[in-house]
Amino acid sequence: MEKFELYILGCGSALPTTRHFATSQVVNLREKLFMIDCGEGAQMQLRKSRLKFSRLNHIFISHLHGDHCFGLLGLISTFGLLGRTADLHIHSPKGLEELFAPLLDFFCKKLTYQVFFHEFETHEPVLIYEDRSATVTTIPLRHRIPSCGFLFEEKPRPNHIIRDMIDFYQIPVYELNRIKNGADYVTPEGETVANSRLTRPASPVRKYAYCSDTCYREEIVEQIKGVDLLFHEATFAQNEAARAKETFHSTAAQAAEIARAAEVKQLVIGHFSARYENEQILLEEASGIFPATILAKENLCISVGNNE
Repeated sequence: MEKFELYILGCGSALPTTRHFATSQVVNLREKLFMIDCGEGAQMQLRKSRLKFSRLNHIFISHLHGDHCFGLLGLISTFGLLGRTADLHIHSPKGLEELFAPLLDFFCKKLTYQVFFHEFETHEPVLIYEDRSATVTTIPLRHRIPSCGFLFEEKPRPNHIIRDMIDFYQIPVYELNRIKNGADYVTPEGETVANSRLTRPASPVRKYAYCSDTCYREEIVEQIKGVDLLFHEATFAQNEAARAKETFHSTAAQAAEIARAAEVKQLVIGHFSARYENEQILLEEASGIFPATILAKENLCISVGNNE
């Protein structure tokens, strides 16, 4: 099965600590790298992950708070120092290009590549990226400023050929693509061989949903229903529910309730408040509601869809 992996580069919230970097992740989907948020220190963590910088062509910013984009300028500059030539595409809510244009003009005047900003609205789901194997759609969230999550979803793959059956019916090579895509085969004698005898179904499509920063928002449940992996922020424990509501963040229990309602296969919680020296309290709180919960941590790699 082709790669679909999540790398946690940072899982802390706004206040820096010695334990956690600011929020940043990389999705490796069939050897294409996609960065989600780019907090301070993201490029250092990217080096530690041993992922190839050259395969990162798209960055998705959830919202315009500094702990989710302060690392962007440094990363863009480093790409230039490395002699990058491929275009870099940055997807974000409105306003990021206006903020970064003067910074890029001052610090990155002679880039060897082009940076393109793609801005989107956050009040409804929007398809913001598509290639032949995957799509990325925004997930409307509720925070102090416009914010959204991202749903990474594979496109359905063709059926798998049963080689013995192809050989048995002596099916010519030029028919194989049609058969992979569901067509029956008609023999030279006029006999119809059902596709179900010639193929087996492809593996189910895999999905990853990223939801940070947001208060508890039941409206997202339907969009993320049944995803293989959900990252949901869990900034506070439930005894800080009032603080969570005030700052438009979620508690670990609320993250778990979303995961349970959406019937996801696995939940990873992160975006931890600096007040917690040990996040075990958050894990216990979430796993009491949704047992298939793990804590995010730097340099953690999770395979999406391999949770059997």
